Amino acid sequence: QVQLVESGGGSVQPGGSLRLSCAASGRLYRIYSMAWYRQAPGKQRELVASIGSNSDSNYADSVKGRFTISRDNAQNTVDLQMDSLNPEDTAVYYCNADLAPSLWARNEYWGQGTQVTVSS
Repeated sequence: QVQLVESGGGSVQPGGSLRLSCAASGRLYRIYSMAWYRQAPGKQRELVASIGSNSDSNYADSVKGRFTISRDNAQNTVDLQMDSLNPEDTAVYYCNADLAPSLWARNEYWGQGTQVTVSS
């Protein structure tokens, strides 16, 4: 069984910062990519940032230069540092991992989501 547990969400004023963390646990034979998605009310879930096993990263245009994704392969964690937040960043943020729980399986897993609210 695999679990992704997020932490670090909350409320912040525009221009502020938050750091999200996600820890993977359970049967983790190999973790390929890890990512953060978000879903705002009335909108589809969208990719925010992703990072491969060799730390190659990609960002949505809307967060480039403001957000930084990082991962710790030894701890099976992925973080998202969010700076210069604005109200358009308000959403539920989800951790995502493409991983193999065993040599013979590979699946996509999701965390439960953490709320980020940017408001004055």
